[in-house]
Amino acid sequence: MEKLFEKSILKNRIILLIIIDIFIIQIASFIGLFLRFDFSIELIPDRYLNWAVNYTVFNTILTIIIFVLCKLYRSVWHFASTTELLNIIIACTFSTICMLIGTRLIKYNMPRSYYVIYFFSMVIMVACIRFFYQIINVIQDQRKRMNAYGMKNIMVVGAGRAGSIIVKELQNSVHLTHQNVCCLVDDNSAIHGKFIRGVKIEGGREKIPELVERYRIDEIIIAMPSAGQESVKRVLKLCNETGCKMRILPGIYQLINGEVSASKLREVQIEDLLGREPIKFDLDIVAGYVTGKVVMVTGGGGSIGSELCRQLAAYKVGQLIIFDIYENNAYDIQQELKRNYPELDLVVLIGSVRNTHRIQTVFEEYKPEIVYHAAAHKHVPLMEESPNEAIKNNVFGTLKTAMAAANNGVKKFVLISTDKAVNPTNIMGASKRMCEMIIQTMAKETAEGKYRTEFTAVRFGNVLGSNGSVVPLFKRQIAEGGPVTVTHPEVIRFFMTIPEAVSLVLQAGAIAKGGEIFVLDMGEPVKILDLAQNLIRLSGFKPDEDIKIEITGLRPGEKLYEEILMAEEGLQDTENKLIHIGKPIDFDEKLFLKQLDELKEMANKDTDEIRKFVQRIVSTYHPQ
Repeated sequence: MEKLFEKSILKNRIILLIIIDIFIIQIASFIGLFLRFDFSIELIPDRYLNWAVNYTVFNTILTIIIFVLCKLYRSVWHFASTTELLNIIIACTFSTICMLIGTRLIKYNMPRSYYVIYFFSMVIMVACIRFFYQIINVIQDQRKRMNAYGMKNIMVVGAGRAGSIIVKELQNSVHLTHQNVCCLVDDNSAIHGKFIRGVKIEGGREKIPELVERYRIDEIIIAMPSAGQESVKRVLKLCNETGCKMRILPGIYQLINGEVSASKLREVQIEDLLGREPIKFDLDIVAGYVTGKVVMVTGGGGSIGSELCRQLAAYKVGQLIIFDIYENNAYDIQQELKRNYPELDLVVLIGSVRNTHRIQTVFEEYKPEIVYHAAAHKHVPLMEESPNEAIKNNVFGTLKTAMAAANNGVKKFVLISTDKAVNPTNIMGASKRMCEMIIQTMAKETAEGKYRTEFTAVRFGNVLGSNGSVVPLFKRQIAEGGPVTVTHPEVIRFFMTIPEAVSLVLQAGAIAKGGEIFVLDMGEPVKILDLAQNLIRLSGFKPDEDIKIEITGLRPGEKLYEEILMAEEGLQDTENKLIHIGKPIDFDEKLFLKQLDELKEMANKDTDEIRKFVQRIVSTYHPQ
């Protein structure tokens, strides 16, 4: 019954439209003569009136047939567009041509201007009837702009296809009735001053601050999916300084897939402001290296470890072994991988890398071919308070895991290191430098034929959103109303997203031959104070007005800046411009191994002299 009712309504609408068109044809025919003879019926010769009346039946029938052929009764006019308008023009053109030929054939020689006026009258009236809904929407939109009280004033940056679609949806959607698109901004000077759906393109990006003030903009939408990352970043920084809420449209693939819509808009993240051009990875190298292999990740529940597990699962490893001391983290990544990769052969084990028997038993039972060693204590201030624990976990945890790997024939062992290992001023950095020295020592023994395992290390800086990163801390402080704590106004750090860092780690591991310390290009350094201010603005507040920024002073072991390479190390390029190889620093491996024995004894005694002894081992370590 419901379908029959809908068909009945549709049929009635078509009949009504045909009746309206019949009237339009008569009116257009009369207007053709009325305008031709100076808006006076008295001046119209009787023969022309008689000819028009005599020809009207044939003309009306023929015109309705043409309208049917041109699909003017099959379109959904509520959503009419330029395609429907073109169909109207084509239909009216054929109708006029047929009238011209027909009247000439039967010697009804009407004035030439009559046909021109008839054509334009037909187009205007037919289009007005069919675009009635759009006309009403435009009128309502103009009323909204004239009475914008309570409305959210919006600026759209980008007046291309994506920007046009966003403007259209914001104006037409019944779910976005409180959105008032005030202006557009685009760097293409050729379109400045023009309009898109009644919204003016005011100028280039340099006018953004001025337009925000003039239109009292509440929100800025960045619709530049085809622009480069650097260009988008510059626009975002400029918009961020205005204090307006910001949303952004994802990349160019959304345009290709035809998915541009307001629902695709997302909040601007700090990664957008710090981001760089998308990094290209050699997927074939990584896939050939890990696919089908038994891979083990220590610290697999942590920030880096869990992302390693996600990407390894995507590469379809033969078996993935997650080893972690923290059961909650391990459980979370286990459940996530089970949901997303139900076919994955997944083993999750709880244990400590400091437990020699446990780690050795795991290697003997599961025989991993590749090991990523991400387990470590990483929080600098906490390790300054507990230096012996940093040594026990980082140094000897790495040594025990590396020895277990070597004794069980692991093919490749990759240590996740840090830029804090370079000229360390804290015990955590010094412990990671010793981890690198362990890897170099083991790699040398492999080269001498003692082991078969290729040992390598990958060093990079801070990752956005990791456990202990300033970004989650700042977000929590902002949510609590502040203050946001920055240790020093001049502190700078290198940043990289977690997926980006892990992808480079996988690629570095794939090309490793053993003994290298791979150094990831971290891009431009970021001032932590700027990072805090940007996050506050992105949260919709003004720095030092709504949310205070408090300078607390450098924490124990913290440096103003981090280095990626030691002064003694050279830098060798690889095929990937973002992965470099540091030249290993020479040291006495035999002496180092003896010193490790003494260090172990001291760490187990929890002595306060641990830092002085570490200085003897790591010559570049200068504690504050």
